[in-house]
Amino acid sequence: MTAPTVALPQLSLTDLDPAANEAAIRERTAALPESVDIAIFPEYALTGFVADSRAYSGALTSERATDILSSVAAENDIDILAGYLEQAGDTLYNTSAYVRPDGDTTSYRKRHLWGDEATVVTPGDELVTVETPVGKTGLLTCYDLNFVADSAAMTDERVDALFVIGAWPAAHSDNWRLLCRARALDGVRWVVGAGRTGTGGTDRTGVAQREYAGRSMVVRPDGVVAAALNRDERDLVWTLDPEILAEQREFVGSVD
Repeated sequence: MTAPTVALPQLSLTDLDPAANEAAIRERTAALPESVDIAIFPEYALTGFVADSRAYSGALTSERATDILSSVAAENDIDILAGYLEQAGDTLYNTSAYVRPDGDTTSYRKRHLWGDEATVVTPGDELVTVETPVGKTGLLTCYDLNFVADSAAMTDERVDALFVIGAWPAAHSDNWRLLCRARALDGVRWVVGAGRTGTGGTDRTGVAQREYAGRSMVVRPDGVVAAALNRDERDLVWTLDPEILAEQREFVGSVD
């Protein structure tokens, strides 16, 4: 198996402005090295989010969001994972889409909503896996990391990686790092976490209510952080060596 390369373009988003966020995603993807197989963008990367009725003004249908991401994937011959606020009729979901250059798409709706997000967004009801260049991969979003039962279910699915998109509050950034490491270790798999940076969640007067952690990272199957960013808008590019996963699984399997 070849060693796939992932890129985490860490972004500061514009809430409720899909056009601005689309432009940023296109620009950042086009600037990535040709060696990159998968680009992973944060939670709500296409739309941003605010936790009140204004959210509808920035939401996208699944068709529109996947059309955008499919064109980015095709133009750059790269797989894309990105989050967006999905509108389905009168219902809003926190959705991520994994899109290949040929347009094939796998979507996941966040199952565990955090804080006031639950006043606007409806939770999904299915765990989702997808075949990626890394192998069988589970998709999670932000607060989903806290739920050990979901991690155990992904372990039963024998996934080789978890791709986690987040908009983690800066005040709790140590928990983001801890949980990414735990989810790698308890399932003996890669965890690739793409975090939003900057500020957002503006109230109706235009004041930002939240500072985001950034801290995108790649965690090895032994729980060691292989590479990480702080809060800058930078790209983390890392190659996931399949021999590291095989060695760690052999090691753990040899322990009674």
